[in-house]
Amino acid sequence: MPSPTTAIAPPAAPAPLAAAIRTGVALLAVAAFALSYDALRQMAVASHIHRALTYAFPLVIDGFIAIGIGALLILRTAPLPARLYVSALVGIATATSIWANVLHAIRLNQQGSHTGLALDDITVGVISAIAPLALAGAVHLYLLVARRPTTPDSHNGKGHNANNGHKPAAVNKDSATAPPTATKANNVTQATTTEAAKTENRPGKPGGHQTSVSLEQAIGIGRTAPLGRAGRVSRRNVEKAIRDKGFGISRSRLDEVKNLLQTELDEATTGTD
Repeated sequence: MPSPTTAIAPPAAPAPLAAAIRTGVALLAVAAFALSYDALRQMAVASHIHRALTYAFPLVIDGFIAIGIGALLILRTAPLPARLYVSALVGIATATSIWANVLHAIRLNQQGSHTGLALDDITVGVISAIAPLALAGAVHLYLLVARRPTTPDSHNGKGHNANNGHKPAAVNKDSATAPPTATKANNVTQATTTEAAKTENRPGKPGGHQTSVSLEQAIGIGRTAPLGRAGRVSRRNVEKAIRDKGFGISRSRLDEVKNLLQTELDEATTGTD
């Protein structure tokens, strides 16, 4: 049972059905706009607006309704004052359009001569209010359907798509619930990295990757190397002793160690004499 704070996504509609709904709602909005447009334009003419501008008067009212509804959907997570402000503007525009349509129908009903079916003013006013209401509702429905996710109309023999309408679960690289293959690969990678780190931290073997020896370590190991000809420090013996310990040493460092050991040996020999 989902918790009260868990948001359950609405099921996605098939793409052909969603397209058909959008088309139908768009045609409904166009028809409602045309009916309301005619009444609002006649009201603009009766209000002595310049004839060239009467065509724009319905766009100001009904067009604002459509834009305002779209703004409400976009600002649905905005602060409450902003949403109340836009809602008030949309409400005023809708009420204005309804009032203008109703007044237009009533005045024509009062002034015209009836040759066919005669309706009272209330009925005429209610019928004329349908167009602006349908326009606002159609715009709202279209935007809702357009924002709703759709699924392709591909089904298997059981009437469901291959993954039964569910998206594959997202895999967290650090999660313990990762697929077995991914977990095994991660474990192998971690083990390899740990082994490489250990190898770098311990002395290497001859012929393999060897860790560079420090100057102090090289001097200490060099003291244990046997002397060469004439009782002098042998560069080759020092290098062999260092290599046998599993360390690597550069040529310049080896020369430095050999010279320091020879100086130390000379000082010791002189002091003995």
